[in-house]
Formats: sequence, structure tokens, C-alpha cells
Amino acid sequence: VQLVESGGGLVQPGRSLRLSCVGTGFTFSSSDMSWYRQAPGKERELVATIISVDGSTNYADSMKGRFTISRDDAKNTVYLQMNSLGPDDTAVYYCNAKGKGGRYVFWGQGTQVTVSS
Repeated sequence: VQLVESGGGLVQPGRSLRLSCVGTGFTFSSSDMSWYRQAPGKERELVATIISVDGSTNYADSMKGRFTISRDDAKNTVYLQMNSLGPDDTAVYYCNAKGKGGRYVFWGQGTQVTVSS
């Protein structure tokens, strides 16, 4: 099983980034996919989730309207489009896959996003 994130980097405030996560070794299309993030000195927090059954999404309040999660099951990929980034968005962003009923939970290794001028 692998979850491999990409797309992180250094970006100026107000700019955008799109993160990608490719999952292999499990049934991606049946998994609820999420993005989490962990800033230095803080606990890991949920950013957004997209449900496998109907594609419905939910977001942490601070990300609503700025971030968009999407998935392409044909490519086993989940995306996170991040707009209007600010310094508080600096964190390591992690991809998460969860099976129905919590049968499994997989994590990626994370990708660093740094927002700075």
C-alpha cells in the first residue's frame, strides 16, 4: 500500500497550489479520501474529505471557500486545490485513505507547503 503526495513547495501569500496524492495497493475507488495538515508545534488537523460513495465533500471551517478537494478514481488520485494561501497554511499536508467502517486507514508520507514572501 502506498499513498504518494506531490505538489508541495514554497509559494507567496495569495497564490495557489494544487496537491496530488496517488494511492496504490488498495481499492482506491471504495475509499474515503482526506487531506490533513500539521503545522510546526501543532496537532494534525483535518483539511477536507471526499466520500467514495457519492463524491460529497466536507471541509474544515478555515478552508471553506479557499480549498477544493476532488478525486479521479480512474487515476487513483485525490487532489487538493488551495487558493488564497496565507502563512497560516504553512504545514506538512498528508493524504489519508479510509475504508468503510474503518476497516483500514492509510497515510502518505506528507508534502511540505510553505507560504512566505
